[in-house]
Amino acid sequence: MRTKALLLLTGCLCTAAVAAQSYPQKPIRILVGNAPGGGIDITARAVGQKLTEKWGRPVVVDNRPGASGLIAMEVAAQSAADGYTLLVISGSLMASAGVQKKVAFDVRRAYAPVTQLTTVAYMLMVNAAVPANSVREFVAYAKARPNALSYGSSGIGGAGHLAGALFCHLAGVDIVHVPYKGGGLVLADMISGQVQMGFTATISGMPHVRSGKLKVLGMTSAKRVQSFPDVPTIAEAGVAGFELINWYGLFAPAKTPSVIVDALQAEIARALGSAEVQAAFAKDGAEATPSASPRQFAALLDKELASWEKLVKLPGFAENLK
Repeated sequence: MRTKALLLLTGCLCTAAVAAQSYPQKPIRILVGNAPGGGIDITARAVGQKLTEKWGRPVVVDNRPGASGLIAMEVAAQSAADGYTLLVISGSLMASAGVQKKVAFDVRRAYAPVTQLTTVAYMLMVNAAVPANSVREFVAYAKARPNALSYGSSGIGGAGHLAGALFCHLAGVDIVHVPYKGGGLVLADMISGQVQMGFTATISGMPHVRSGKLKVLGMTSAKRVQSFPDVPTIAEAGVAGFELINWYGLFAPAKTPSVIVDALQAEIARALGSAEVQAAFAKDGAEATPSASPRQFAALLDKELASWEKLVKLPGFAENLK
């Protein structure tokens, strides 16, 4: 009996080793639950490009916007656990899906966490025509116009939505939420003036600040971002207690072989550790933060989901999540 069990174990280990050595053998797709142009999309494309260069196999981003990321999440959850369908998503969207009754799967069990990709602070941005050049001025402007202003987000429950709801709650202002299917669409309508305000990832929003189409009033982080030392935090600029940091992470469907998950994590860690990638992210305020292992990322996921869920359930805060 012991000999049979040992042979079975040896066979499994050999199969796993072969799978790791031969992976990948065909194109890999990375699902993104937002339209092109937002921070998650940009990050996924950067990762995909590095994997393509390393493995010589196409790694393509498949944008599936809609339902606050749930469409992409459901496709990923139902895909074959073979390492050829992956998902890049933010911690805020994972948490939002976890507290929505309409979600038919458990976000903690539907995926195999691979690695954290970045830590992201967001910028409070306004259309260039808004007559406010500071957070305090904008709060005063909004208080004088209850429900006359609007802010865009990449979808209900996303970081931009939660940041806007938290801002309204703490600043005591009434600003109408307008959900979109991606951060790029929010930026386009903010630039045109269809919405006046938005919380956007620096990696996608900062080029429009530099061009003069948008103004940045504050950072969502607790401390000033090293890449933008002249931009105050929202808390120090007048909205006490405001802090919101997000992360982007890579996931595979649950039950994906651990050897494939480990191979993905190791290669992405090398890519994100390159001076080229770190400089590109730092230039726009995102920090490359690969996990030391999939297990470490899984532990972070549990901790962060608990924190996000507490934010969503704050008394007097839930009514802003509409």
